[in-house]
Amino acid sequence: MTFADHITRSPIPYQPDRAEEVAALFSDLAEPLRNLIAGTAGCSPYLAGLLHQEQDWVMGLKTRSADALRDTVLSDLRMLSADQMKYGLRQAKRRLALLAALADLGGVWPLETVTQCLTDLADTATDVALKSLVGAEIARGKLPGLTEDDIATAGGMSVLAMGKMGAGELNYSSDIDLICLFDETRFAPDDYMDARASFVRITRRLVALLSDVTQDGYVFRTDLRLRPDASVTPVCIAMETAERYYESVGRTWERAAFIKARPCAGDIDAGHAFLERLIPFVWRKHLDFAAIQDAHDMRLRIRDHKGLRDAIELSGHNMKLGAGGIREIEFFTQTRQIIAGGRDPALRVRGTVEGLACLEQAGWIDTEVAKTLTDAYRAHREVEHRLQMIGDAQTHDLPTNDEGFDRLARFAGYIETDDFKAQLAHRLGVVSDLTEEFFAPSDTGTLRPDAAEYLEKWRSFPALRSPRAVEIFKRLFPDILSRLDAAAKPDEALAEFERFLSGLPAGVQVFSLFESNPHLTQLIVDICATSPALAAYLAHNAGVLDAVIGGSFFSDWPGQHVLTVELSDILVGRDDYEAKLDAARRWQKEWHFRIGVHHLRGLISPEEAGVEYAELAGAVLQALFPVVIAQFAGNHGNPPGRGAMVLGMGSLGADRLSARSDLDLIVIYDAARVEASDGRRPLPTRTYFARLTQALVTALSALTAEGKLYDVDMRLRPSGQAGPVATSLSSYAAYQQDEAWVWEHLALTRARAVAGAADLMADVDAVRASVLTIGHDRTKVMQETAEMRQRLLAAGRVGSIWAVKDGPGGQQDIELMAQAGALMSGSQTRAVSDQLRAGVVLGWLSADAAEALEQAYRLFWKIRQTSRLLTDSPLDVAQLGRGGVDVLLRDTDVGSLSELETALVKHRKIAADRIETVLAQTQPRAK
Repeated sequence: MTFADHITRSPIPYQPDRAEEVAALFSDLAEPLRNLIAGTAGCSPYLAGLLHQEQDWVMGLKTRSADALRDTVLSDLRMLSADQMKYGLRQAKRRLALLAALADLGGVWPLETVTQCLTDLADTATDVALKSLVGAEIARGKLPGLTEDDIATAGGMSVLAMGKMGAGELNYSSDIDLICLFDETRFAPDDYMDARASFVRITRRLVALLSDVTQDGYVFRTDLRLRPDASVTPVCIAMETAERYYESVGRTWERAAFIKARPCAGDIDAGHAFLERLIPFVWRKHLDFAAIQDAHDMRLRIRDHKGLRDAIELSGHNMKLGAGGIREIEFFTQTRQIIAGGRDPALRVRGTVEGLACLEQAGWIDTEVAKTLTDAYRAHREVEHRLQMIGDAQTHDLPTNDEGFDRLARFAGYIETDDFKAQLAHRLGVVSDLTEEFFAPSDTGTLRPDAAEYLEKWRSFPALRSPRAVEIFKRLFPDILSRLDAAAKPDEALAEFERFLSGLPAGVQVFSLFESNPHLTQLIVDICATSPALAAYLAHNAGVLDAVIGGSFFSDWPGQHVLTVELSDILVGRDDYEAKLDAARRWQKEWHFRIGVHHLRGLISPEEAGVEYAELAGAVLQALFPVVIAQFAGNHGNPPGRGAMVLGMGSLGADRLSARSDLDLIVIYDAARVEASDGRRPLPTRTYFARLTQALVTALSALTAEGKLYDVDMRLRPSGQAGPVATSLSSYAAYQQDEAWVWEHLALTRARAVAGAADLMADVDAVRASVLTIGHDRTKVMQETAEMRQRLLAAGRVGSIWAVKDGPGGQQDIELMAQAGALMSGSQTRAVSDQLRAGVVLGWLSADAAEALEQAYRLFWKIRQTSRLLTDSPLDVAQLGRGGVDVLLRDTDVGSLSELETALVKHRKIAADRIETVLAQTQPRAK
């Protein structure tokens, strides 16, 4: 199909005489194409001149498509010789400028294809010009050590396209923003200064070749001011120098600029490698809401510098920098990308329309907002193009008189100028409202009388030591106070908020996060009013708040398999071992905090929270253990034989943890008679697995910059603290079958394979099954259970009635009875309720006794789980606060503390009576 077959629209000639004159030159063309040419010439003196100048070339539209003509021009451009360069570049610019204009005005290409065509021209022109100049320097011997073979990579010089060129969004009369760098590693240290001088000369000649206006026109106005510290640095600098600059003094606007950065000419691979090294500078690992204020300040400085009005008046309004204009949409998009792109690589795209789509898909902006801004961006850019096409002027200003608006309206295809102006004004207003709401700081509001006293008092906190943090916090404080005043006990909530604030190491990022997400402020108030433990945790781990606004924080629990895959993928993406450990800690904290918030808000029950905490720990072990093994194997070789597995005991084995549980673990290995590892520093098998176990414990419990994952307890391994930290499968099986005490078999009823080699995990499970089902002397089990109970009661802490774990009829007492029932019955079940039922089937427990114990256990679990969420101290309801008490009553489904105390005493007494009655029997009932 030809160009004419794709025409869907056409400008209306503003100057009919000129339109007819130019159209007469193309009488052989089809009517739609001739009308497009007439409308174009009748609105744009510049394009009318190009149509005269390139009349023969334009006739190619008769038989060829726009794409084919573009590709031919670019292909011819790459074949230019050095002596053809100056004219050839300008001819290519004329032709593609004319083609892009006609394709744009005729609706043959959408906006993105138009801007990409102009960008492809800039890329190709820059690349062929650069390599021609580098070739000349090499021929003169001015680039030490380089030969003709190095011309293909421009001798290590790489040009980064910035701004609209980097994003593939060049406008019709755009300048191009470039950063010129060279790879200093291509040269010997003694040749560095000569190489740098040559690349500076090449860069200056490149700019002249592209920018100088000759009788044939120019190619692109070129701007190099985006390079590091442009006022004092040469026009081309070493990559290593640029990296040092960005790492030390790089600013937010430079981070935003690098969102669109792209190697466009010269050594493309070196350019990509440079941008890879800048990723930590551009994309921060935490959500960076402080960037909003930086962007807002930048907007205001630009407006002040340009003398632009905040109000929207069409006469002379700047379509790029003015209110509601193109830059507002770009800032809106880039700022949100900066905020979240460090955590979500899917947001690291260059184009504005593409960025809006990615932000919508990730849940950062509403679908309607994305559509509105996308439509407005495309429409704004088309108006901008027509402004520039009229006289090939680098302008963004709307006309200041009626004649100018009439011309622009006809160029845009409008018969009525008022219709054009009305739609344009409406669109600018909509964009201004949407973006201003995002950027503008919230209203300071009215402070209550004592607010100033608090602010003065809190100025000593680390979070409020910087003027910027204080400025943001002052805007937040009225809203925070009003929310705290609405809490059940405002003074308690305020005091806890003060403790939270005092624990923050810094404030700008956290306060910016709150300012941009008001629902987080309410969450903090809720936590301060109910859970001092969570508040204290947050003060030292504020980064977990990133997850709350990450899009899926309040979604359903994904399950252990999904979590394991997610963490494994994260760990694979980290280069060194310490980075993997820190990444695991950040990830676990976010999910741990998520469970706590879901529980606090009543989205899940205490029982569900227990399962989720256990699955989270399981996911950490499954994902992290292979990482520990790989790190250890790097020094000492792969694990001998079938390797090792991790057996979860206690609450982890029972698949029910609390918010503060440690992990009871046993490591079991099967070396398959291999005596030593095969690494560069081999170890005897027993030593190998002992040290591997110690490495796993360290990976879980060591305190790094990101905290720790879990405390680990290994006292349930064979022979306890006297035994080796890792046990062979054969030794473990023999010990359990021949040497283990009854209490160890009771503990085995809750054991569960949680990580490691799958076949080895299955074999350990088989050992457990065989030990539990071989048939145990019931009298001996009952006697030792009774003796163990007495030891536990004697060792238990004497406390208030809220100490539900210890004491007669307490949580631990019931768990012991359940384990005894499971052991005597040969049941392999792990849950307390199922183990109690196994005791009923055995005939050891009556159905009523089992039901009474299960009811008591459920109540105790709810109290213990909830108390571990609310406080890191033993539960004292007098110190809990109204909010915490409300959560406790909600989770236990009672109406008052007195009612809960009554139920607690009642259930404990009934449970103790039933346990003592059962243990008083000298013989178990027959099956």
